Amino acid sequence: MQVDCRIHAATPLPPAELVARFERLATSLVSDVFGRWAGAPNLLPLAGLAPGRVVAGPALTVRTRPGDNLVVHKALDIARPGEVLVVSAGGQTDRAIIGGLMGQYATTQRIAAVVVDGAVRDISSLGDVAPPVFAAGVSHLGPYKNGPGDLRGPVSVAGLVVHDGDIVIGDHDGIAVVPRDRAEEIVAAAEKKAEAEAAEREAIAAGRWDRSWIDAALNVHEVH
Repeated sequence: MQVDCRIHAATPLPPAELVARFERLATSLVSDVFGRWAGAPNLLPLAGLAPGRVVAGPALTVRTRPGDNLVVHKALDIARPGEVLVVSAGGQTDRAIIGGLMGQYATTQRIAAVVVDGAVRDISSLGDVAPPVFAAGVSHLGPYKNGPGDLRGPVSVAGLVVHDGDIVIGDHDGIAVVPRDRAEEIVAAAEKKAEAEAAEREAIAAGRWDRSWIDAALNVHEVH
């Protein structure tokens, strides 16, 4: 018996240079300049992310029932190169949504990364065959394939709303998400903050890091 799978219209892909600029920035920088709330907590890199690497790309959003990956397979079939698969699976970690075979197929589809608000499995092989994978947990128990689901509609992952085409940035701290219509603004602000932090690192190394702001912010009471 067939089940419903609604597929919303795809958003235009962002300029490659915009994505490349985000790939040079840490998620912490992006989060800091975007109100410190751009991230989905506890979706951490579990496989495939080399030390120091940052991945970025437009979201291909997927909403599926917890423990079911039928529409995730369909998402892999329609994915465009460079997209980040963002799967809303209810945050449940009792059954894996993606494993080694799907991870390998994601690589052939040139998907930039996979984000699952749920569990994954085959961790030992995902690192070798899949793009970087971020997830809420690991389970060897396999998924059901019953559907239904939605593709390219708005989803929620770890409490963060993501729309198709939003820019997803991932590193070893987790993921950050920037609305597509604010991407240019946020990347410019994050680049500026990166320059400021580089200057602070130089000041620390030289022993001249300004700490006066701390006492200025505190009403210190000496206790004897």
